[in-house]
Amino acid sequence: METYLLLKLRPHLITLESFQPFGQVIFACPDDQPYGDRDAQLQLQNGTPRFHIMRRHNRGFKFNHITRHQRCTQCLGALEGQEWFMAVAPPGEAATPNWEDIIAFRIPGNCFIKLHLGTWHAGPYFEQSTIDFYSLELSDTNVVDHHTCNLLETYGVDFEIVSDSIKGSV
Repeated sequence: METYLLLKLRPHLITLESFQPFGQVIFACPDDQPYGDRDAQLQLQNGTPRFHIMRRHNRGFKFNHITRHQRCTQCLGALEGQEWFMAVAPPGEAATPNWEDIIAFRIPGNCFIKLHLGTWHAGPYFEQSTIDFYSLELSDTNVVDHHTCNLLETYGVDFEIVSDSIKGSV
């Protein structure tokens, strides 16, 4: 029987500054505000953009796979003001992320995130049985631009997001 390390991640409340190495956090702004650096800086020129609502089912808070997209930015946000969680690692040239750089964020339902090109991510995770998320990516992102690292096979580590705000967490 192989042994592995279960690492527990305590999520940080997402802020513009704390999420900057991984992407952008977009909050509401007045309708008459001109385009600027607080708007999502999108890179969707490598294909046909796909904006859709995806229904995700609760998969718990453990993960051992992390993915990145290198041809486009991706935006995610929960509908109906639902809180959710995402684990991320910085983008880079290496074929796998540094597992020690993986951190988790708690994302309130009043914003969405835009991931930088190549940002490693696992999630979304949430407590409800299902949440609908809007997603903006390319139409073929999950076919031709879906690079996944199996953290258990590569590093012998498994992760779990734990928080006082998650029922049943330590």
